[in-house]
Amino acid sequence: MNEEKNNIPEKKRSTSPKDPRRREVLKSLATLPFAGALFYGAFRKKQFEHYKHNKLLQTLSLGTREDQPVYAPPVRKEGESVLGIGVIGTGSRGIDLMRSAGFIHPSLMDEWVKEKRINRQDNRLDIFMGQEDLNICVNGVCDVFTVHQQKALDASANIYRNGKDGKKGSPAKIYKDYRDLLKARDIDAVIIATPDHWHAQMVIDAAKAGKHIYLEKPMSLTVEETLAMEEAVRENDVVFQVGHQNRQIESHERAKEVIRKNILGKITLIETFTNRNSPEGAWVYDIDPRANPHTVDWQRFLGSAPPHPFSAERFYRWRCWWDYSTGLTGDLFTHEYDAINQVMHLGIPDSAAATGGIYFFKDGRTVPDVMHVSFEYKKLDLNLLYSATLANSRNRKKSFFGNDGFMELDQDLVVYADRDSIKYKEAIDDGVIPTERPMVTHIPGESDIDAITSATQQYFASRGLLFTYRGGRQVDTAHLHIKEWIDAIRNGSEVSCGIQEGVEEAITAHMGTVSYRKGQKVFWDADKKQIVTS
Repeated sequence: MNEEKNNIPEKKRSTSPKDPRRREVLKSLATLPFAGALFYGAFRKKQFEHYKHNKLLQTLSLGTREDQPVYAPPVRKEGESVLGIGVIGTGSRGIDLMRSAGFIHPSLMDEWVKEKRINRQDNRLDIFMGQEDLNICVNGVCDVFTVHQQKALDASANIYRNGKDGKKGSPAKIYKDYRDLLKARDIDAVIIATPDHWHAQMVIDAAKAGKHIYLEKPMSLTVEETLAMEEAVRENDVVFQVGHQNRQIESHERAKEVIRKNILGKITLIETFTNRNSPEGAWVYDIDPRANPHTVDWQRFLGSAPPHPFSAERFYRWRCWWDYSTGLTGDLFTHEYDAINQVMHLGIPDSAAATGGIYFFKDGRTVPDVMHVSFEYKKLDLNLLYSATLANSRNRKKSFFGNDGFMELDQDLVVYADRDSIKYKEAIDDGVIPTERPMVTHIPGESDIDAITSATQQYFASRGLLFTYRGGRQVDTAHLHIKEWIDAIRNGSEVSCGIQEGVEEAITAHMGTVSYRKGQKVFWDADKKQIVTS
C-alpha cells in the first residue's frame, strides 16, 4: 500500500531547518519574486504531506510493506517431462481455461490480432502472448456437443499460438465418455468445466484414477457430494484446485496485510454483493442454432439430473434451474465468499438465513434472481451479509467494517479510518489520519478494459477476476491459478484453493441455498457434518 521504498537512511532524509541542503533551497527561494513564493509554499506543503504520509505508515505498521508478488518465468528443469492434460467440458468456460493454459482457439487469435491493429490500447493479445509456457499438452477432450468438441480440438492443436492459417500441432483425442479419458495413460491431470451437477462424480472418478484435478467452481451440488469428493481427493492423494482465480488477485494479498496488522480493529460485519443487469448476466446466454438432439448427447448431459426432453435452452442456460446448478449462492456468491475467506479465513458459518425470489426474470427459471443471505459466525462475533440482484448493475464492493476502520475491496483496495476510532484518535486529531478520504489506497496498476464488452466480462473485470498485476505487469488470473496447480503437481508445492478451501466454500454456499429453499434459518452441525434446521 506504500508505493515508496523507504530504503534511505533516516539521517539522509532529514527535513530539519539545520539541514544544509534545505537551507540552500530556502535561501534560493527567498531571492525569487511572487512565483518563488508560490513555489516555496508548494514545497512546504509537499514536505508536510510527505511527513504525514510517513507518519501514517508508521502508525499503521505499514512502513515495512512486503514486496508485491513478482511475476517471473519458471526455470524449466533439464529433462522435465510434458504433463498431459484432459479437458472435460469444453463449452465457453472450458475453452477459456484452455486459453489460460496456453491453448487459444485460432479464430480468437485472429480476432485479437485484428483488434490490436485497430486499437493499440487493446492489450488482450499482449497479455496472452506474455503467458508462460507451462510445458503441458492437451491430449484429450470430452464434451457432449460436437461443436464444442471441434473448438477444443482446434485449440489443443494450436501449440504455436497462431491464427487459422498458422502452423499447428497434432490435435487432442475426442472422448465421448469422460471415464474413457480418465483411463488414458497419456493424461496426467484433468480440467473439469462441466455443469455443476456433474462435478462430484467426475472428481471422485478422476481421483480414483489417480488424475490431478482442476475443478471449476462451485465445487458441488449438495453437502453429501461435497463430503464424498473430499474423501476421494484425500484418500487418493491427488493435487486438487478449485477454480477460484481470485486467489491470485494482488489487492487480496494487500487486504490480508491490512487484516493481519489489525488496521481495521475488531471486524463485526462484512458485506458482499452481486449486481448484474442484462440477460447474459442472468445466465440467459445465446443459444447456438446448431444445438439439437443430433449434435448434443442429451442423456449424457442429464446424467443424474431428473429426466427431461431435449431442451437447447436448458443446455445453454442450465444455471437457471436447480436440476443442474446451485443458483446465486453456488454460482456467484462463491466468488465473493472465497475472496473473503482468503483474506479472513472465516471457514464454515454457524448459521444462515436467506430470503429472495424470482422478481424480474419470469422466464421459467427455478433459481432466484434476487437473494439476501445472512451468515453468522458466533465464535468470531461476526456477520457476513450477501446481497444479490440480477436486475441492477450498480457495482458494490466487498466491505469490511471494523471499530477502527472500514475497508472496501475489489480490483483495488481503500481503507478509511472510523471518525470515532479510539485507536486512531490522536492521529485523527493531529491531522495525520484523514476521515473524509482514504488513509490507505492500493490500486494494482493502470487497468485498461476498453476491449471488454460483454456484461459478464465487465462484471468479472470489476471484481478483478480477469486480470491482476505481477511486478507492474498485467496477467490473466486464471493463468496464474492454473500455473499454481501445475507447479504443485510437479514440485509438491501448495495450492491456494485446495480441498479444504473448496469444502468451506461449498458448505457455506449450500447453507444459503438450503435456507432459501426451506424458507427458514439453518445451522451447521460440525459433528454430524449436516445442515440442520434447529
